[in-house]
Amino acid sequence: MPGQYSQIFIDFRGIRDAVMREAGFDYFENSRRETYANRAYCVANPMGWQAYSGRLWGLAACDGPGNFRLPYGSETRQFYGYSARGPVGEPDGRDDGTLTPSAALGSLPFAPEIVIPVAEEMRKWPGLYDRYGFRDAFNPSFKYDVHKLETGSVDPQSGWVATDYIGIDQGPILLQAANHRNDFVWRYTRRVPAIRLGLKRAGFTGGWLG
Repeated sequence: MPGQYSQIFIDFRGIRDAVMREAGFDYFENSRRETYANRAYCVANPMGWQAYSGRLWGLAACDGPGNFRLPYGSETRQFYGYSARGPVGEPDGRDDGTLTPSAALGSLPFAPEIVIPVAEEMRKWPGLYDRYGFRDAFNPSFKYDVHKLETGSVDPQSGWVATDYIGIDQGPILLQAANHRNDFVWRYTRRVPAIRLGLKRAGFTGGWLG
């Protein structure tokens, strides 16, 4: 979910550029809707992957088990290693059953009512959470005994889990949790003159820029 990264540092609530003024809402609301759309796609689960639900969702670029074509149900499915992931039919529409904690948990400030249940569920998923936080990704449907995984390991009951903890994914989880709690990052960057000037020059008005 690329909409997370700028909003880790910039509080877009109530400020709008020309695009958002025409749309009638701000980029924070845009990301809130994107968060709900990500969840809705996983709940609909058109590919029929295991474990997708309203409490277990999150598609974004992440690690994967590797590039394999393997039988799944009555057909052959393509799995990927590290790749962009998203709803089937979209430009990055690679949905191979792999979920990443950062997609949901990095969206905490936008929609805590649907993200907190995901954090609780993923915290319990076997092998996904350890001393350094959440591993990068997991795939409950990938239970194959294959050689040369790109990363991670496979459990015959719970599926594949990545080995890596990746900073670019851990960062959004931690910093957005801090923003949700008390505007930890946002309250400082709102006071930075260069950020305020840059936003105004980009055409943003309203809210805390007023």
